[in-house]
Amino acid sequence: MKRTGDRTVRIGRDRVHTLGRALGAVSSAFALAVLAGCSQDAPLTTPDGSPISTTTTRVAEVNIVSPERDYSKTCLAPTDVDAGQTDVEHIVVTDPALLDAVCALGIGSKVSAVAAAPGSVPAYLGPQLTSVPTIGATPNADAVQAADADIVLATPATAATANSFGDTRVVTISPGGGWRGQFQSVADALGRSSSGTRLLDEFDTEATKTGRRMDAAHSQVSLIRFTGDGEEVAGTDTFAGQILSAVGVQRPAPQRSPESFALTDKTFTDADADLIYVSFVGADGETHGKEVLLSDKWLDMGAPTWKRVLAVDDDVWYQSSGLAAGWLVLNDLKKSLNGDSMGY
Repeated sequence: MKRTGDRTVRIGRDRVHTLGRALGAVSSAFALAVLAGCSQDAPLTTPDGSPISTTTTRVAEVNIVSPERDYSKTCLAPTDVDAGQTDVEHIVVTDPALLDAVCALGIGSKVSAVAAAPGSVPAYLGPQLTSVPTIGATPNADAVQAADADIVLATPATAATANSFGDTRVVTISPGGGWRGQFQSVADALGRSSSGTRLLDEFDTEATKTGRRMDAAHSQVSLIRFTGDGEEVAGTDTFAGQILSAVGVQRPAPQRSPESFALTDKTFTDADADLIYVSFVGADGETHGKEVLLSDKWLDMGAPTWKRVLAVDDDVWYQSSGLAAGWLVLNDLKKSLNGDSMGY
């Protein structure tokens, strides 16, 4: 019986060794398959073949706010024309900056052409507007005819382009009054004055609620933009600065200037606060920003020490403006104002 038991043990060990060799062979084959796939730049997929998202969620150890934002949801619900007003069917815009207001009014589907250079429609406005034909600042007769405009929305800077549309009704939107005034002017021009007022009121109400919910009045937030060769404090008059003010967020004492200004070696610590939102102006700004975010002078400040630094989309927070973009910034704040780079 004892020898039988010994033999059983030996057989068990042999089986273990055999299984180990088999698993080793499988692992080697899997590794080779992975290497082969990588060598061919094959996309990452799940076992059923579905692509795996590779969206970047961090930069230089800092979490990105809303890295997978769905721009198809930027525009608000469609609004109705005011009582007694005749609605338009085809809108032409000569300045892409006016598209935000049309998007916020929920009538982007009525835009038949953008009389500006290709690629000039901001990406954050989503596929509905980025897919609209861009017919250039001097559109030819065929493009004008195809646009079939009922109304042309222009700015003083694009008045010459509007002239290309002959007798079509042209409304020039003044840049005065900031993004709020511009939105209301577009709403008025498109027969939606009541909706314009209502939508601005709804935004203000939600901004105030957000501030109370998140105790914004007791938070000091820093806004830092990285350029290709420096760091800039975003002033309170920047678009993001205005949205933070609407929420009731406080800024550190050195950052309460309406105008943006560059940091120097002597003023570098003026970037510090309870929370720092950073952004990158173009590819060069990102390259420079990564270096700074990993530097000792940055990491020695309070917010970086406590992992209270988050990265936001510079295009949305600063290089755009309007009610649609305002909602994007406000929603970013809702998600992140009380968060950190450990996982907000």
